[in-house]
Amino acid sequence: MYQALLTRRYLTSKLMPLLAALAVVLCTAMVLVVWSVMGGFLGMLLDTGRLLVGDVEITRPVTGMPYYEELIERLEADPEIKAATATVEGLALMGLEDGRTMAVKVIGVDGKGYDAVTGYGDTLWWRHLDQPNKKDVSREDLRLQLEPGYEDAGLMLTENNPFTGEPVAAAVPGIEATGETSRQTGGWYQSAYTEGLGVTLRRSESGDRWVMQSDGREYVIDKLPFTIDQSITLSMLPISGRGAAIDVQVRKIPIANEFRTGLYEVDQGIVLVRMDLVQEMLKLDRAVRVADSFSSGVTTNDDGSESFAEPEIIGEEPARATSVLIKGAPGVTDQRVKERCVAIYAQFFEAHPFEVPSPGQVRIDKWDERPSVAHLIGAVKTETSLVLALFGFISLTAVFLVFAIFWAMVSEKTKDIGILRSVGASRSGVGMIFISYGLVIGLVGAVLGVALAFLIVHNINPIHEWIGQVTGRYVWDPKVYYFTVIPNKVVLWQAALILVGGAVFSVLGSILPAAKAANMDPVRALRFE
Repeated sequence: MYQALLTRRYLTSKLMPLLAALAVVLCTAMVLVVWSVMGGFLGMLLDTGRLLVGDVEITRPVTGMPYYEELIERLEADPEIKAATATVEGLALMGLEDGRTMAVKVIGVDGKGYDAVTGYGDTLWWRHLDQPNKKDVSREDLRLQLEPGYEDAGLMLTENNPFTGEPVAAAVPGIEATGETSRQTGGWYQSAYTEGLGVTLRRSESGDRWVMQSDGREYVIDKLPFTIDQSITLSMLPISGRGAAIDVQVRKIPIANEFRTGLYEVDQGIVLVRMDLVQEMLKLDRAVRVADSFSSGVTTNDDGSESFAEPEIIGEEPARATSVLIKGAPGVTDQRVKERCVAIYAQFFEAHPFEVPSPGQVRIDKWDERPSVAHLIGAVKTETSLVLALFGFISLTAVFLVFAIFWAMVSEKTKDIGILRSVGASRSGVGMIFISYGLVIGLVGAVLGVALAFLIVHNINPIHEWIGQVTGRYVWDPKVYYFTVIPNKVVLWQAALILVGGAVFSVLGSILPAAKAANMDPVRALRFE
C-alpha cells in the first residue's frame, strides 16, 4: 500500500519526474511517427507495385512473343490462375499540343483484359463522383460535374473520331505526365490553365457544353481546357530482331482519360495506348512472310504488259507481345503462381519449338522481382531498418534521463528511505517504490507519446500543406519521394510495441537507483543531512 501512495505523491508533487515522462512522450512519438511514415511508404510502394503489373509477368522485350493468345488460353485454363493479358512496351517521345516534348514509356494494352489482371479501371481519374471528398467543401472537384460512365472510353482506350464517328485507338497518360493538371491541397486535380486565374467550370443546363466563369463573366465552351479533351503525338522507333532501327513511326492519338496510381514516377512517365496501335507502331503486328529470293523490279506479263514484281508469300508472321501479365486465383501465393507460369510456358514452348522464345530466353518474375521494382523495395526496406535503429538508439536517452533523475531522487530522499526501512519496509519493498515509479512514468509517457503520434500522423498532410503555405517550402516533394501524399496510417501492433518499449525503457532506467535505495543502511540513512 505504501508503495502506491508514495508513487502517486512523487508523481504529483515533483517536477523532475514529469520531465522524464516528457522525454518518454517525445521519444515514443518520434519513433512511431518515423516508423509510420517509412513503413507506410513501404506499404504504399508494395500496394502500388501490383497496379498496372499483376502478380507475375512473363517478359520478352523488344522482339516479343508470338502466339501469345494461345499462351493466355493455357494460363487461364489453370485453376490457380484467375486472368492473364498481353501488353506491348516501348519508349517514345510524346509531343503535346502546346509544343512541349518529353520521353515516356508506352504500354499497349487490351483495356478489359488489363483491368481484369491489374485493376486498371479503378485507377482512371476522370470519372463521375456522386459526393465530394471531405476536404472539398465548396465542391471544386470537376469530377462532380462529369456524367456517369465518363470513364468508359478510358477503360476501352477508344475514342470516336469527331469527323467520321468511327472508333479509333486512344491514349490514357498518367495524370502527372502532361503537366496539364495540378494536384490541389484537398486531393483533387485542377486544370493548370485555370489555376490561379480564379476560373471555375460547370456543366451547362443542357449538359452537352461547359460554362467557364472568370472575373464575373461566363463563357460557354465545347471542350474542357483539360488534357482529356486534347491529343498527343507519339514517336516510336521499332527495332528489328537483330537490334537494328527500322523507321520512326509517328501517330497523333486522342486522350480518353488519365490514370493515377499515387506513385509519382509511374503517373509521370507512363502512357497507356490501345494494344493494336502500339503493335503496329513497333512492327509487332501480324505480317506476311515473303521468300528470301524475292527481288524487286519490273516484270513482263504474259500479255506483254509490264508491272512491278509481286513478292512470293510463303507464310504469315503472327502478332507479338512483349509481356504477358498474370493474376493468381484468390488464396494462391505469388510464388505458386510463378511456379505454374514456369510449367505452363515450358509446355507452350514444346508445342511451338523454335517458333517461340525458349524458357531460358524469357523472364518470369513475380511483381516484386521485376528489376525496376526489386531494387527500390530492397532499398526502402534497408532504409526503414536503418532509420528505426537510429531513432531507437536516440530514444535510449530516455533511459539515461530516467536514471539521472531517479538517482538524484534517491539521494534527495535518503532520510525518507531510512524512515521506511526503520519502520519495517523490506529492501525489495523500497526498491519496488522506484521501479513502480519508473513503470508509471513510462506508461504515462508512452501512452501520451503514442496519442501524440496518432494525432501527428493522422494530420500529417494538412500539417505539411500548412507549413508549405507559411514558409513557401514543401518538404515532401513528390518528384523526390515518388508518392504525392505522405503516408498517414498508424499500424496498431507497431503502436503497441512502442508503448511497451517506452515503459520497459523507463523501468530499465530506474533499476540502478532502485537497487541503490534498497541497499541503503537505515542507520546511516537516518543520519543523512
